Amino acid sequence: MSNPRVVFKATDFERPLVTVDVVIFTVIADQLSVLLVRRPEGDGEPFPARWALPGGFVDVDRDASLLACAERKLRDKTGVATPYLEQLGSWGDARRDPRGWSTTHAYFALIAQPDTDHGGPLTTEWLPCDPAARRRLAFDHNTILNTAIERLRSKVEYTSLPAFLLPEPFTLPQLQRVYEVVLGRPLDKSAFRKRMLDADYLEEAGMVTGDHGRPAMGYRLRERDHATVFPRTFKSGE
Repeated sequence: MSNPRVVFKATDFERPLVTVDVVIFTVIADQLSVLLVRRPEGDGEPFPARWALPGGFVDVDRDASLLACAERKLRDKTGVATPYLEQLGSWGDARRDPRGWSTTHAYFALIAQPDTDHGGPLTTEWLPCDPAARRRLAFDHNTILNTAIERLRSKVEYTSLPAFLLPEPFTLPQLQRVYEVVLGRPLDKSAFRKRMLDADYLEEAGMVTGDHGRPAMGYRLRERDHATVFPRTFKSGE
């Protein structure tokens, strides 16, 4: 005998606006960069024509979870379906959105260098992170962006996250350069190579054309669903 369908009483509380925003990082021309989108203009649009992080409202018919919504927003803006995606945090109050009490759940994503040829109206822009953070962004997106930059740079000290910013296969010098771009300081070549290979998170992918056109061993990630955690952080000069 099947159980009777349970009907729950509707809540009398007014519900807040719920959005998901995604801080999308990549490396372009040896600079850690982030994707910004220009908000639409028109009557009733908050922060019209202001630059913002990509995101939008949760669609209860399409998004089974906050993660699914973040994946959809990322796919819509970049065409990337399976990048590194991590939840950053949540922000909410009665003042962040002039349309009403609003909460946003922010994620950050790491992708290999995208196609930066817009080929249409300039409604998106890849911008180096520091200039982007100095722009007056919509909502509380300056706070979210600065939090994401700080989170990424701190985690790079002890994880393999920069590998997600490279197309595969990549060489160890290319990987080291991305680490240096994100950290903003040079690393010792021999110590870096030892740490990367001892962590056993890379697998050989055959010879490729490396820096200056010379052949070098290419590598790819053994697993792409999580970052490898190193037992200690990088020391200054390492």
